[in-house]
Amino acid sequence: MPANVSGRAYALTALSPIREGWTSDGIAYADVVRDRLQGWNTEPNSPMTGVPNTYLCRFFVLDDVYHQSLPGAGVLDTLSDLLPVLPNALRKSVLPAEDHLKSRYLVFSSELHGGVDGDVDAYLRGMWGAIEGRIREVWGWCHGFEQVTDGSSFAAYIRKCQLPAALFFNGSNDDPLAEQLKALYLKQEFTRFAVDSQGLDPATLRRRMAEFMQRVDPPNIAGPTWSPGRYRL
Repeated sequence: MPANVSGRAYALTALSPIREGWTSDGIAYADVVRDRLQGWNTEPNSPMTGVPNTYLCRFFVLDDVYHQSLPGAGVLDTLSDLLPVLPNALRKSVLPAEDHLKSRYLVFSSELHGGVDGDVDAYLRGMWGAIEGRIREVWGWCHGFEQVTDGSSFAAYIRKCQLPAALFFNGSNDDPLAEQLKALYLKQEFTRFAVDSQGLDPATLRRRMAEFMQRVDPPNIAGPTWSPGRYRL
């Protein structure tokens, strides 16, 4: 099974290179993308709540890879650490070269319900159909995005930017998102019902239980249900 697939869940990670350049106001394109993504945090819910079968997702701008300290652990560089009288340039010369990115990237990472075949293309086409305008907001400054005109070309574009998953932890139970949202709704509502029903006599409890089952309608996956992206009662 591909590393991107765990059961019916699929791990999608794509790094889209952001074009070098500045707006007429002198703002770097990468900073425009970052600002627009941060603006999503001020909305009641992420635009991604409108994309079917999204378990979790994350966007961010990757400026570069950073080192917390100088790399290396060989004999020569260890010896140089013991000789602080040496010039710093000479000490660094025995260390491996640092790697840096050639451009800044828009990173999109999503854990999605892709079915047993991991049909990520269908997911991406659905994403385009649901939030095309918001996609253009953040991907519009990326290299090659000008060739994207519809859901199929968007799926092909993201596939070109995709990285394989090395460590994929599947945090879902493999059910489609609609079923998981319904289960979450039933859990919250039943907890509320149990708390409110403490101390009732059997007849009243039976009547209220029947009313509760009619109201929450467990077999109906479409609703009432938990709203995608909702994070508070």
